[in-house]
Amino acid sequence: MRRDRSEPRPDWRKKIEAQGLVFGTPARYGGGGSRPYWDESVHYVFEMDEILSLEADVELLHSMCLEAVDNIVLTERYRDFGIPEWVWPHIAESWKRRDPHVYGRFDLRFDGSGPARLLEYNADTPTSLLEAAVVQWYWKTEVFPDDDQWNSVHEKLVERWTEIAETLPSSEAHFTWSGADPSGEDHITTAYLQETAAEAGLNTIGLAIEEVGWDEVLNRFVDLAESPMRTVMKLYPWEWMVGEEFGKRVVESIPSTLWVEPLWKMLLSNKAILAVLWEMYPGHPNLLPAFLNEPGLLTEYVRKPILGREGANIQIVAPGYETQTSGVYGAEGYVYQAFDPLPEFDGYRPALGAWVVGDSAAGLGIRETAGLVTDDGAAFVPHRIPQ
Repeated sequence: MRRDRSEPRPDWRKKIEAQGLVFGTPARYGGGGSRPYWDESVHYVFEMDEILSLEADVELLHSMCLEAVDNIVLTERYRDFGIPEWVWPHIAESWKRRDPHVYGRFDLRFDGSGPARLLEYNADTPTSLLEAAVVQWYWKTEVFPDDDQWNSVHEKLVERWTEIAETLPSSEAHFTWSGADPSGEDHITTAYLQETAAEAGLNTIGLAIEEVGWDEVLNRFVDLAESPMRTVMKLYPWEWMVGEEFGKRVVESIPSTLWVEPLWKMLLSNKAILAVLWEMYPGHPNLLPAFLNEPGLLTEYVRKPILGREGANIQIVAPGYETQTSGVYGAEGYVYQAFDPLPEFDGYRPALGAWVVGDSAAGLGIRETAGLVTDDGAAFVPHRIPQ
């Protein structure tokens, strides 16, 4: 694994916008200046044996996470996750039915010298999907046509929608995002997912989640045309949903209306899962020691809010690395994870985002930052595998 440089294509902005990447939140360079969010002036190079190792690690981690969900449901350990008690039986029912899931993203520490280490699992509302599935693939095809890339995300998404189509309440699926997202990233991600579902043969409709209506007479969700909504893909976190009045109707509507990602994914997108995994698989080479609500035996650790997002409210306690980020998270509790800093390449630190579609590893996206915390100032950079 190494970081390499290449000349950006002269018309790269026009090309990535044509491929759908139009949200404009800039990243940051180490000196604080604005950096293009999509930065093809640099990329990472992997050997095939490294990719095969990563792929095996990701599929193992995903299977371990499913075992952890089973354990949590069996032991009714929802309180550690800060989940309201009224939701508990609905999560259990969602898991026992195996309500269909589509995709997720593991964030990993990897430097090529050992196994990948799990930092967290974005299992409910992962973004940076279009960049990983489409934009970097076209970059590789144009700039390094003879090389390869770990990237079957698009094909696997289409396959996954085809696989679960018969389990959905209807062949019409609604794709929703929050209009409150100022960057437009959620809308882009949802639109891309809608495109993959349409390619799989589903009839698709897109609308903001704020536009979802409720028919008081027929007790069902309806879209702007008053049509019933029986299958809904939402890019809106479950932990936000269940804290709203609207969310009670959502949860109680399942399974007559199926929501993707399913309710049981609440357990995987919550960082408390890191502590549960360490309890179940102590010493596992793909895990970092993690504990709930206290550092335990750790003397160097990262304190993460169990429901934090975008690197907010992170505290690093380690000599020479002390860091604290601001934010609004933490009321539900924290997980304390052993500090293992991301590797440094040319002054930047890459976090590997490994995609899972269905239950299969599907590809890789990389975000890098000059700091220790991968936050909303991180840039997306492509990768390749020399042939």
